[in-house]
Amino acid sequence: MTISQVERDGGTIAYEVHGEGPLVVLAHGMGENRAAFRHLVPRLVAAGYRVASVDVRGHGDSSPHWPTYAPAEVGGDLLAVVRALGGGPATLVGSSSSGAAIVFAAADGPELVNGIVQVSPFVTQAKPNPVLALLQAAVLRSPRLFGMFHKTLFPAARPADDAAYRKEMVARLRGRMDAVRGVVAPVDPHWSTRAREVRQPVLVLMGTKDPDFKDPGAEARAARRLFGTAEARMVDDSGHYPHADQPEATAADLVEFLAVTARA
Repeated sequence: MTISQVERDGGTIAYEVHGEGPLVVLAHGMGENRAAFRHLVPRLVAAGYRVASVDVRGHGDSSPHWPTYAPAEVGGDLLAVVRALGGGPATLVGSSSSGAAIVFAAADGPELVNGIVQVSPFVTQAKPNPVLALLQAAVLRSPRLFGMFHKTLFPAARPADDAAYRKEMVARLRGRMDAVRGVVAPVDPHWSTRAREVRQPVLVLMGTKDPDFKDPGAEARAARRLFGTAEARMVDDSGHYPHADQPEATAADLVEFLAVTARA
């Protein structure tokens, strides 16, 4: 495994690349790292794609501390990776919190992006009641508590190596919880205000049993309606991370979408 880095104002962004073909860039959600896509990458490579999995700023092997973790800046990081890999264009896949970043990237760098895939995006940020707010604050400051929370996001199925992945994820979060808080902090503008600027094809993927949403299907449709050209698909028996708990089905949806964006 070769880890590459790209310089950004404030630090470096780490990523690794596998395969040959049209470029796909994967960005994980809060608290995770590029290994979140360990079950998806080989499937996309086998389908004929060059896949770059990125450690979002503050996570994994990227620099630990940044002045901002705003999704617009994370989107700029992804564009920097695309440029470092020859300018693409690339299809960007953003999981959870990174679903916001790829919208900014597509709007700000249309010549570098030929399509985006939002996996489990948050259209609106619900305000928790005071008790839940206290629990959330604790989770966002403790790697151990975050690991316990992360486990709840797999209500239907989980990868066979899930426990080992989570143990390593928690260990890598020590000293980096400011990044976890940063990527989910409310910001202005919200990604939804930039969605209409996205001219590339958009796919929204959502697990049918995603516990982060009262009605996952409604959330997926709400995201789809924000874009000019978009499709929403549900992944059966999946929680918040379809690429981890249902990688075969997720890869099938992605490959079908990539067949379109790779020709764009």
